[in-house]
Amino acid sequence: MTCQRILFVCLGNICRSPLAQGIFEKRAQDIGQADAFSFDSAGTGAWHVGNPPDPRSIDIARVHGIDISSQRARQIVRSDLEDFDVILAMDSNNLANLNRMAPVGPVARIELLFQSPARDVPDPYYGGDGGFNTVFRMIRERSEEILR
Repeated sequence: MTCQRILFVCLGNICRSPLAQGIFEKRAQDIGQADAFSFDSAGTGAWHVGNPPDPRSIDIARVHGIDISSQRARQIVRSDLEDFDVILAMDSNNLANLNRMAPVGPVARIELLFQSPARDVPDPYYGGDGGFNTVFRMIRERSEEILR
């Protein structure tokens, strides 16, 4: 069996993409498909490299039985575009950045997490806890659709 390698990308890799990684890992485990997937996350920016996820992301994940506290932010590198099968951007700005990075030739399929209709996962960083709840709910619902 081949393992589908999926990378989630947001701006700083401390809010949305770590949540997506944790949610998808938990969902794959819950449906007995953990061995069929490999999940990771990264940011297009380098501001938070080496830092854990935002405490609000850790808290909302923990409330739902998911531990993302050991994740550390990293910036996407060009080799990620070849090493992963699918790269899912959290918003259209990060999608555009990823497409600019993509070399000519075989690369991962790069697309928005929400394709049809295309929509962004809002960045909750500057808002309150409610934004993290909304982002968690959106990503969890999408994980159920994708892993179905």
